[in-house]
Amino acid sequence: MRIDLHTHSTASDGTDTPAELVRNAAAAGLDVVALTDHDTTRGHAEAAAALPEGVTLVTGAELSCRLDGVGVHMLAYLFDAEEPELLRERELVRDDRVPRARAMVGRLRALGVPVEWERVARIAGDGSVGRPHIAEALVELGVVPSVSDAFTRQWLADGGRAYVEKHELDPFTAVRLVKAAGGVTVFAHPLAVKRGRVVPEAAIAELAACGLDGIEVDHMDHDGPTRARLRGLAADLGLLTTGSSDYHGSRKTCRLGEYTTDPEIYGEITRRATGAFPVPGTGGARP
Repeated sequence: MRIDLHTHSTASDGTDTPAELVRNAAAAGLDVVALTDHDTTRGHAEAAAALPEGVTLVTGAELSCRLDGVGVHMLAYLFDAEEPELLRERELVRDDRVPRARAMVGRLRALGVPVEWERVARIAGDGSVGRPHIAEALVELGVVPSVSDAFTRQWLADGGRAYVEKHELDPFTAVRLVKAAGGVTVFAHPLAVKRGRVVPEAAIAELAACGLDGIEVDHMDHDGPTRARLRGLAADLGLLTTGSSDYHGSRKTCRLGEYTTDPEIYGEITRRATGAFPVPGTGGARP
């Protein structure tokens, strides 16, 4: 089985619609794909309806969190999307995205970058507007050569010149809420130092003690030594280890299935989940 547990669609900051994403997952030879848009489950219904036979959809979300000033992304799988407390927190995060993005555009303009809010909004379309959409506008203006190059302290990285904070969950609260909603939590790309500051390993241990299920190890932003270090940490803490593409369509260079999760780990994730179940594909023909 080929299993990719971290992807994004136009429901947040990917470039594939949810339907396109699951069809592309089938074309890439995946057996299981998780749709984990930022702080939203809005793409799940479309993805499930278009799911080709032979591909299984894992419903999820990537929750925006912050710990001691450091951004933390928490992957949540197979939770009850209608559980009131977790739904309320996701809505608070989403509602803060537009004013935050507008503020970042304002900071860029103050720095002399002629970026227009209207253009950022058009790039985001119906998705949850965020930094990748602003980054794409910067690429169009020739300010940076790629979306990744916008995520530096010069521009949009945490603490960067144009960075603006948003409402974010405490990761311990996120773990508690996802657990209460019957879901499973995996710390996304925990040591992706190229993105900015990361939390210390002691914080990961504290999260494990509070119910964190796993950490994402095999990821494009982790080099070989970092992956080895994380595997050792996971073994010490009794955490599951996953691998994922973090696919965003054409917005990033990673490919669907570039990194994958071991079938036994996937089986354990589904065993632990009680809020929702994987969706088998019946909605369309596999390419």
